[in-house]
Amino acid sequence: MKKAKVAVLKTKPDSVIEDHIKLGRMAGISESLEKGKTTILKDNISWHFPFPGANTTPWQLEGCIRALQDEGYADLVDVHNDTVVTDPYKGEKLNKYDVVYKKYDIPVKYNFKKEDIRWERYEPEGEMIALKEIYPKGIYIPEFFRDKNIVHLPTVKSHIYTTMTGAMKNAFGGLLNTRRHYTHSVIHETLVDLLTIQKEIHSGLFCFMDGTTAASGPGPRTMTPVQKDVIMASGDMVAIDAVSAKIMGFDPMEIKCIRLAHDRGLGIGNFDEIEIVGEDVSDWNFNFTVGDNMPSLVGDLLWYSPLKVLQKLFFHTPLVYIFVFASFFYHDYLWYPIKGRQIVNDWLKTEWGQLFERY
Repeated sequence: MKKAKVAVLKTKPDSVIEDHIKLGRMAGISESLEKGKTTILKDNISWHFPFPGANTTPWQLEGCIRALQDEGYADLVDVHNDTVVTDPYKGEKLNKYDVVYKKYDIPVKYNFKKEDIRWERYEPEGEMIALKEIYPKGIYIPEFFRDKNIVHLPTVKSHIYTTMTGAMKNAFGGLLNTRRHYTHSVIHETLVDLLTIQKEIHSGLFCFMDGTTAASGPGPRTMTPVQKDVIMASGDMVAIDAVSAKIMGFDPMEIKCIRLAHDRGLGIGNFDEIEIVGEDVSDWNFNFTVGDNMPSLVGDLLWYSPLKVLQKLFFHTPLVYIFVFASFFYHDYLWYPIKGRQIVNDWLKTEWGQLFERY
């Protein structure tokens, strides 16, 4: 396996686009993505509301586009997925991606719309740890993803079920349909299976990760934003997740999906084996924690306690919509109005919040 390289830069609002161009070169973007192929931009809408640290930022999206164009990648298309609790149409508008799409004439496809993307049965060449058991009738992927580059656009944040979420987790929405909640009890194994599939179907993989405002706590939504002024990039999805985990204060090899992917040769998860260019992050520790919120406590009970024997009853039948509604109501109508809106208002007064307002 070629040595993993992760580029890390400190940045600021007035140079963040140019810093992305520099970052892409440092991380070897032209070595990771095949020229002449369509390149998919896979942004991350964890919440349709513009909550700091939760979603791809507009400058991350724009910086990625500029970095790709600067290296000669002209055929770019953004792909959105749907979730049971997040509205992608509202998300792209409220997070101001639509402004960036229009500026650079980037088309958008929605992987849940039949007229945009057809799903096809796929038989992986590599060994699957979990997906064949979760989907005994077959694994289905978007036909459009085959033989195309993909660039993931996650953020530096913690997560209630995976400790941290980054490049590997960003494939979760794109490659699995709205029944992906079937996999939550084996989420780490699922992410490794998805990386195996990505390496088989894509002509190249790359990631730009935004930590300008990172986030600690029970992610991917109800978190505490922390300004860190950091951006990262890599062609190794495991390595960039490992570096992100390390600077957040977690041991990368203690995170199951990173360790499994490393052991299977899908990337480098051991921090000491990764070449880091740009900033010296060896002594960085953001001291992030995960914690719990109401949905995670319910999830822990139903996915990991003895009640897990009832998973198929709760999540493979119409009963699942009770939990979907409960999560939607908690996030959008309880936590956000009571706590989240004030966090956003405070963030909008920061230099990154002011940049967001200018888009």
